[in-house]
Amino acid sequence: MGGEFFVQYLLPVVGIVIPVAAFLWEFVIIGRKRLGYRVQMDTPVTGSIESVFPGVLPQLRPSSGESTPDLQDLSIVLVRIENSGFADIGGSDYRGPEGSLVGLHLRFPHRRVMGMAVTELSDDGLADSLVPGAGIAVREDTGGHIGVIDLPRVPLDRGDHYKILAILQRSRGTGEYPAPAVVGGISGGRVVQTRNRIGVPKMMVALTVFLVLVIIAQLAVNAAQPPPTPLDCASGKLTLLGSSAFEQVMKDAADQYANRCTGAEFAEEFEGSERGLDRLAEHAAPDPGSITISDGPKGDGYPMLTPRPLALSLFSVIVDRGVGVDALSTEQIRDLYQGKVGNWREVGGRDLPVVLVNRIPGSGTRNTFERRLLGAGQPERPHVSCTALKGAEQRDGAHCDAQVTADMTKAVAQIPGAVGYAEYSEAERAKLTSVAIDGVGANRDSAIDRSYPFWGVEYAYSYGELPADSLAASFLRFLTDQAGKDVLREHGNAPCAELPDPGRCSPEF
Repeated sequence: MGGEFFVQYLLPVVGIVIPVAAFLWEFVIIGRKRLGYRVQMDTPVTGSIESVFPGVLPQLRPSSGESTPDLQDLSIVLVRIENSGFADIGGSDYRGPEGSLVGLHLRFPHRRVMGMAVTELSDDGLADSLVPGAGIAVREDTGGHIGVIDLPRVPLDRGDHYKILAILQRSRGTGEYPAPAVVGGISGGRVVQTRNRIGVPKMMVALTVFLVLVIIAQLAVNAAQPPPTPLDCASGKLTLLGSSAFEQVMKDAADQYANRCTGAEFAEEFEGSERGLDRLAEHAAPDPGSITISDGPKGDGYPMLTPRPLALSLFSVIVDRGVGVDALSTEQIRDLYQGKVGNWREVGGRDLPVVLVNRIPGSGTRNTFERRLLGAGQPERPHVSCTALKGAEQRDGAHCDAQVTADMTKAVAQIPGAVGYAEYSEAERAKLTSVAIDGVGANRDSAIDRSYPFWGVEYAYSYGELPADSLAASFLRFLTDQAGKDVLREHGNAPCAELPDPGRCSPEF
């Protein structure tokens, strides 16, 4: 609770206070008086210098009588001195020995100053402070091989500037020169090197990063919070039974409900539609603590069970990737499961024996498969475990039975030449080939418009009517009218309430 309070309430306050404090510190406290310098040019002397600064070079070169010394390894530096703060700088604001006329020192390591000139004044009145005798002078720190231009205590109003142009000769070393620097101090402020006003200042970058981190922290905390509790929450324990084809859908929906309604607890026992209906009917009395999911209508044998349609569900015929077939007609599928086709080459595939994988009798998925695609039952075949076929040499007419959907997808994936059927999202999860049927691929839209034939309706069954305040009733409302519909759609199903003809979900007795 303390961490949530900090992130939701204190952190936004900190996110406001720090930028404001940074602004006041930068621009009111330490930045109120700020003398800046900017090196605008530092380049070797070439013929092009004369064209850029005509007549300046002769003025800067020192002379001895009528002759000019032969200067080599020369460079020209242009430095801008400016008031970059928010307050005026007076002559008395410069730090230094009492009575000294010098306010700043412009230093050039590894170079001696051969000549200098003031080239630009933002205000003509600054000239009075930059004349000989006012403190401006050239000297050399011979011990450190550093050329120095002493600059006077020039009063600078906000925004004022002047420029110093100097000609220099190397006094030490080779290669690139160390950068010029201005040394000095301002009472109540500072001397800083300024940059060309392009790009984003570091302070702005730092503040932006800080604010982004504040926002990310708030989003992370909000994302970690459980969603708001819906008005229809109920508590208690609910056991979900029935269809293994719809197992993952129901588990995902139950997890979402439990995240929103913390008093709800779910148990899952998906052993197949028929087994789930049997277990519910065996209660012999209304039981709001259990519901069964069935791949299709319950039939006449369970008169005490009350149906509630959930969604139009999508199924697919699945094959081993090695059979070389990705499309079949309804007639070919019937011939396969009637035993009329024993080798895949007979339907355009490879020379490989067909292995029929079936769900056990009573499976809702098997009932849907036979009703939608076969139009009738299948020839009676002795029970054969799919595990017994794995790794064995197959012959024409081989078959096996799978207890639940997971067994079906595993058998088709592991037995060469296998063909089976399963709920579409489970086939996709197992990365199996779902064949097109009559030229139409398995997808929700084609099932809704009936161009794809292998579909069914998922029903939830309860023993009698459910109390309105029970967890079972609340969970079913969540599935049919609330966010649970998103889970159904995510798995490729179409909620019954959203169908163009919702009556299509009515149980078919």
